[in-house]
Amino acid sequence: MTTEHSLFPVQMLANWQAPETFIIPSNLHHWLLEPSSLTARLKQHCQHFRVQVLGQEVIACSAAEANEDIVAGEQVLVREVLLYCDDRPHVFARSLLPLRSLTGEQQQLAHLGTQSLGQVLFNHPDLLRKKIEVATFEAQTSVANLVSHLSLDTSLQPLWGRRSVFVLDAKPLMVAEVFLPDAVAYL
Repeated sequence: MTTEHSLFPVQMLANWQAPETFIIPSNLHHWLLEPSSLTARLKQHCQHFRVQVLGQEVIACSAAEANEDIVAGEQVLVREVLLYCDDRPHVFARSLLPLRSLTGEQQQLAHLGTQSLGQVLFNHPDLLRKKIEVATFEAQTSVANLVSHLSLDTSLQPLWGRRSVFVLDAKPLMVAEVFLPDAVAYL
C-alpha cells in the first residue's frame, strides 16, 4: 500500500508513561485504560463506524518508538488510520508491526485495508495485551497538525493518547491511539 494522505506519516512522538504518573480526567480514565477493543467500544457510540487509512509503509523503528519487544532499527510496517464515528474522526491510531511478526496467520495484518486492526486482534482468544502507557499531546505536536488539518477544534488541550504492545502467537506489535477533539471519550 502506498501513502494515501499528505500528512502521512503523522507519528506520535511523546513521553509515554505509566498511567499512574498522570492525573487523568475522570471521564477519560476508563477510555484510556480500557483493556478490550477500542473499535468495539466506539461502535457502541455511533450508527456508522469506518476506518480511513492515512498510509502504510515499511520503515526502520525509531529509537523514540522502540520498546522491550520492538527494537530500534528493526523493520516494521507502520500503519496510520483515523477511526470515524458518524463521519467525525474520533481517534488517530498508529501501529508498528515488526516484519518478523507478519508471518503465518499474522500475514493478514499487512493487508487490512479499511478493516480495523483492533477488530482483527480481539477476535483471537490468545491475544495478550501488555501494559498500557499514556501520553498527552500539546499544540506543537504532529498530532496537533493533524487536528488542524481535519478542521477540528484546536482549543482542546491537551489531547490524550495511549499505547500498548500486543502479543499474538509470540509475535509483538504496538498500537498507539490518540483521542481527537470530537471523541466521545472527552464527553
